[in-house]
Amino acid sequence: MKRADLHIHTRASDGELSPAEVVNAAVAARLDVIAITDHDTIGGLAEALEAARGGPVRVVTGVEVSSRQGEDEIHILGYHVAPDAAPLLAHEHGALGRRQERAREMVRRLQGMGVTVDYEDVMRAAGTDARAIGRPHVARALVARGAVRSMHEAFDRYLGDAGSAFVMTLLPPVRDAIEMIRASGGYAVWAHPDPVIFEREIHNFAEYGLAGIECFRPNTPANDAKRYRAVARELGLWATGGSDWHGPHRNRLGDFYIDAEEVRGLLDAVPHD
Repeated sequence: MKRADLHIHTRASDGELSPAEVVNAAVAARLDVIAITDHDTIGGLAEALEAARGGPVRVVTGVEVSSRQGEDEIHILGYHVAPDAAPLLAHEHGALGRRQERAREMVRRLQGMGVTVDYEDVMRAAGTDARAIGRPHVARALVARGAVRSMHEAFDRYLGDAGSAFVMTLLPPVRDAIEMIRASGGYAVWAHPDPVIFEREIHNFAEYGLAGIECFRPNTPANDAKRYRAVARELGLWATGGSDWHGPHRNRLGDFYIDAEEVRGLLDAVPHD
């Protein structure tokens, strides 16, 4: 059996390791196929592909696009995207700018509450590789400053959706995210769907051009995974899976994987024209 993990982040967004380090970790974990799916950026793909060249691990080009359906934030994975596709590059440019401004506003709110932190702290926490700045980087800055004891406390007190420094960001509609992925040669897969939103929206997303559902991941209850897979079959969509791995502080890469044969259709798919 060949082992696949189709949802992995690098330091290009909010992961802990560089793209090359992720590939090396995948080799050590005896994974056969991985997908690099950083948030709203393809900045880590070139390094990952080069690191995997001639080696035992295949890297699938990917991205995780933040989007919105009504009041709900929805993440759409794009697989087989062309890193030089104009629609994808345009999305990345706009998304990265919005992410930076959001982080700045969170810092301003924190400072207004008397928390000692500044945007330079966030950038140091993100590191020079980071392109997509997100809440985890702000949380790491708060930990480094001693304002909180842990990332969990940072989100619980300040940065979570109900936190006092939370800032909502403008996101493209789900339909636009799916169309952008398709226009960039890729296939759109709904990442870690919420079961309630899933029942309400899956048929709409399928009509938009969704190609798959992320059914299998470490924290998805078995009953939910079974339901997602059944609907995927009903609608003719791929049932995919991945760890949503961000780095070794949470768990080891390779602890979760799926059988590559289960996603053979996706792995062998020819990029859209």
